[in-house]
Amino acid sequence: MGTAPSAVQTAPAAGIKPLKIVIAGGFAAGKTTLVDSISEITPLTTEAPMTNYSVGVDDLGEVTSKTTTTVAMDFGRLTLSPTTMLYLFGTPGQDRFWFMWDELSKGAVGAVVLVDTRRLADCFGPLDYFDRRGLPYVVALNQFGGALAHTPDEVREALAISPDVPVVAIDARDRASTKDILIRLVRHAIERRTVQ
Repeated sequence: MGTAPSAVQTAPAAGIKPLKIVIAGGFAAGKTTLVDSISEITPLTTEAPMTNYSVGVDDLGEVTSKTTTTVAMDFGRLTLSPTTMLYLFGTPGQDRFWFMWDELSKGAVGAVVLVDTRRLADCFGPLDYFDRRGLPYVVALNQFGGALAHTPDEVREALAISPDVPVVAIDARDRASTKDILIRLVRHAIERRTVQ
């Protein structure tokens, strides 16, 4: 379990505009890894060991090496400019923890829906969640082993993703890749706001 950032580290100074982004997706899609790759502070994580009680409840699929799971949220921070700070909130992926999503999404400018292309069915719930709430989102296809099981166009078609929603391949472990998807999300959110 990560350490909790101190109040000094997380509280925005006077004149700093905080922007909240939610990192969501299915179980074991790489949400904790994404937050960790970009956060300028040691991320707060709520990783707990997986136990025998999760057998038959959490579908590991091809992710047999996973030994921990997020049970509440991940939190990271990134300073974008002298006046803008980005707060990242990673959601738990299992359905039984979805009650947390409403609280984590309050006040967010948008969301990154992280996708493991080997398990597309895990994405219907997160996509539906943000569609129903009208929260702007981008779809990030996490490259496990440096490859995708399906192309961005195939994923868009399979998940019936709107043509205006960016669908991008990323590596959640790579800071530059993570930074790119966050920039795309902020731009997408701004574009949606100007159209409405």
